[in-house]
Amino acid sequence: MTVNNFDYYNPTKILFGKDLYGRLPEEIKSHTQQTKVLVCYGGGSIKLNGVYDRLMASLKDFEIHEFSGIEANPEYTTLMKAVEIIRLHQIDFVLAVGGGSVIDGVKFIVAAAKYDGDPWEVLQRKPGCVFEEAIGFGAILTLPATGSEMNSGAVISRSETKEKRTMGGPMCFPKFSVLDPKVVASLPQKQIANGITDAFMHTLEQYLTYPTWNLLQERIAEGILQTLIETAPEVMKNPSDEKWAANLMWCATMALNGTLRAGVAYDWSTHMIAHELTALHGIDHARTLAIIGPNLFRIKLSNKREKLNQYGQRVWGLQDDCAEEAINKTIQFFHDLSIPTRLQDYVNNYEGTAEEIVKRFEQRGWENMGERQDLRLEEVEQIVKNSY
Repeated sequence: MTVNNFDYYNPTKILFGKDLYGRLPEEIKSHTQQTKVLVCYGGGSIKLNGVYDRLMASLKDFEIHEFSGIEANPEYTTLMKAVEIIRLHQIDFVLAVGGGSVIDGVKFIVAAAKYDGDPWEVLQRKPGCVFEEAIGFGAILTLPATGSEMNSGAVISRSETKEKRTMGGPMCFPKFSVLDPKVVASLPQKQIANGITDAFMHTLEQYLTYPTWNLLQERIAEGILQTLIETAPEVMKNPSDEKWAANLMWCATMALNGTLRAGVAYDWSTHMIAHELTALHGIDHARTLAIIGPNLFRIKLSNKREKLNQYGQRVWGLQDDCAEEAINKTIQFFHDLSIPTRLQDYVNNYEGTAEEIVKRFEQRGWENMGERQDLRLEEVEQIVKNSY
């Protein structure tokens, strides 16, 4: 047991705090000589919470183009319309204003705009198809959850084929991200709960594997989990309390900015399975993680027992051999957030879901997953069936 070899790279500049919109012009100008900016956002909530007005006031000296309607699971066909706008107007910088879905969508947009070919083939991992460059972009975070504001990964959906595909690369890091905790006050309870769950599961995927000798990463992960446990009831009760909102926002960013994975084993099989639940049934990403995660931990209990015991003792204050109790504590944490953890709580027609997911994994060659590369397809099928 040692510290695993690792490369660590994160070029994103974080502007954290209140009333930082006035710094946007200088940040944008440090990355482009042009004055054309494409502002991308979702359903228009930024026009209700004041973000849009503050943003536009700060960008009054730029030629602004707007693209709205990026979905909660950003759609390939929608995003390609933004790519056309960039090419038509020769735009050289993009601002993603929203949560992880908008930021993920913009990562695809800025890479696809520079790609000569069918961008979907890149997401399908076709040989020779890869994003090699991207237009520069920044992010204004309005929903703490996915950590997309400080990483290079994205998940893109295509509803006509019921697929969710991942992408990323060094060119897909935001140049800068603005994190203002005040926006949490305007979020619905469901979105706050989703954000907490998302950050919690991102941390567990990089922590609940097997012990390594990178003691710092172990403690950072445990610190994020403990902070989320402490923060969750307070921010749910009073999202306008900026001290709790700030802690949630920074936890969500730190959970997936590359720090936790440095020198340790990580899993991501929960995410791989959960993405298919969203693709097939349209369930919120965070909620699919809460459905799959505990059942995966149980199926791989023999592999994860040592780390589950550590998690139970250090994070939940349990004693001795507490792996099963630690899983139950995790489920109760989700339930306290009003996050159901069964597929039947979301959809009626779920029979055949497990078989369809296994079929998709077989087609992609995903036959050995998890931190030990020993999660078999028959186990994947059982995990999903146990989640019904």
